[in-house]
Amino acid sequence: MRRAALLVALAAGCVHVPGPAPDRPARQPGGPASPPAAGERAADEPAPRTGEAASSPPPVAPQGSTASLATGPGPAAQARGAVTLALVGDVMLGSTFPEGSVLPPDGARGMLAAAAPVLGAADLAFGNLEGPMLEGGDSAKCARSLPGRCYAFRMPVRYAERLREAGFRAMSLANNHAGDFGGAGRESTRRALDAAGIAHAGEPGDVARLEAKGLRVALAAFATSEATCDLRDVEGARRLVSQLAREADLVVVSFHGGAEGAAYQHVPPGPEEFYGESRGDLRAFAHAMVEAGAALVFGHGPHVVRGMEVFRGRLIAYSLGNFATWGAFNLSGPNGLAAVLEVRLAPDGAFLGGRVHAFRQEKPGGPVPDPGGEVIGRLRDLSREDFDAAAVQVSEDGTLSPPAGEPRAAGEGQRPAGTSRPAVGSP
Repeated sequence: MRRAALLVALAAGCVHVPGPAPDRPARQPGGPASPPAAGERAADEPAPRTGEAASSPPPVAPQGSTASLATGPGPAAQARGAVTLALVGDVMLGSTFPEGSVLPPDGARGMLAAAAPVLGAADLAFGNLEGPMLEGGDSAKCARSLPGRCYAFRMPVRYAERLREAGFRAMSLANNHAGDFGGAGRESTRRALDAAGIAHAGEPGDVARLEAKGLRVALAAFATSEATCDLRDVEGARRLVSQLAREADLVVVSFHGGAEGAAYQHVPPGPEEFYGESRGDLRAFAHAMVEAGAALVFGHGPHVVRGMEVFRGRLIAYSLGNFATWGAFNLSGPNGLAAVLEVRLAPDGAFLGGRVHAFRQEKPGGPVPDPGGEVIGRLRDLSREDFDAAAVQVSEDGTLSPPAGEPRAAGEGQRPAGTSRPAVGSP
């Protein structure tokens, strides 16, 4: 009886956006439209999984289930060390739609290789899966559109293994492409991630639950799209996060919102719109999530990075941009800057520090280290300009630290942020 009531409470915190989104002018995600470059589709037979017994994650609860997340004090009392998270933005590993689209070579095995050491070294790594994993099927979204005037993605199911091999432990499915192939695409994606041992979040009632260093971690994901937890319903989101904060030691909130493209690198006050569509009041949403008990809030959706602030001792990263996107994406200028955000949290969720690992993408896509560290400077400038005294401090080598005067957890005051190993791609 208690479990059924809890499921209802969680679902009440996420509302469906009724009806499909209207057709929009032709454009690439994050920029002007252009056909994908021609390329060779290599054989994509799945590689055998190795080290399964040693690397398998804790069991992932089925969609909508909270049975694996008990209430009351957890095992954190026996392990109170800091937790390191690795966060990235949009991930789309190629598409089999429309017919004739090309996939990355070698079954996408090398697409995430440059970032895998950073992702794998973290206690947990999260990203946003920008599209479904599905074999075949039709997209109702594009049924009435002319060729080249509708963007829908469909990744091979076997690519879930590529995510696991790279080190991802959970993915957000709350974004405007997760429903490109309707309910069948969403269900297929969940099955593929479950089979690969990757937790997922984003649909009403679907929360990722994991463990790290004895701490129970919950990931909730929000967007402004149909069949996702709606970030515009701030009170509903607040209820969901408050409930999770009573049950987990750390709650991480992911959101997909904001206007898109190089003209929208700053976080404005108030609601944002794009092509006539409401994309949320991101400052109000992020602050409400921290007030509700979130230890960390990170965003994606604008296809460019945005600034970072510390609010009530908790980190908010407003957009991590494109991370690993193949094919029909604009990767010019700031759209091509990518990052792995390494974040260290105290057991109570306080932001202790971290590091920006600098990458970039060039056509046709996939992150490669950026020795010049351009994204580091961009994040530093945007954070200062948008958040002033609350801005995260970003050093030239990518080290992150709280704003001056921000309190640190006991025992952490003398340890510089991000000094455990050098940043990838930084100067």
